[in-house]
Amino acid sequence: MKPSNGSITDQAPADPAATDDMLAGQPIGYWSGLVHEAVTRRLRDAMARIDVTQPQYWVLNRVSAGPTPPSREEVVEQLTPLAEGRHEIPRVIDQLLHRGWLRIDDADQALRLTDAGEAARLRLRELATQLRAEIHRGVSDEEYVAALKVLRTMIANAGAGSSS
Repeated sequence: MKPSNGSITDQAPADPAATDDMLAGQPIGYWSGLVHEAVTRRLRDAMARIDVTQPQYWVLNRVSAGPTPPSREEVVEQLTPLAEGRHEIPRVIDQLLHRGWLRIDDADQALRLTDAGEAARLRLRELATQLRAEIHRGVSDEEYVAALKVLRTMIANAGAGSSS
């Protein structure tokens, strides 16, 4: 993509002290990586204080979503790309079964939330909503949507030339 004046913006080295007039040349991988790290750390630190992990929240949300309860295998398949390794989600499911927040339905082997699991999911959603508000402070919904649209475009552009 070219700047609006038609010239190509030079790629500058990553610089956390870059001024606004220098940002166009900054590498997206550096800045998106910093955002990912900071947001993930903030969320996981807050969840750790109440003895829950982000992957546990993912599983609770996935099990509660949709018209039919998912199987263990479906949850593992859907969430493993987000996880830190292929064993994390199966372990999380086991933790939530042990904690009594999930149960396996004998009839169809589907995972279902228990009342305690639904209560935990709702508490975590409240926490995540609060953290989102803190992290988004000073960023309007319009700015946020614009940023996500830019990131979507860059993801598509980055994948356009790959053979995988």
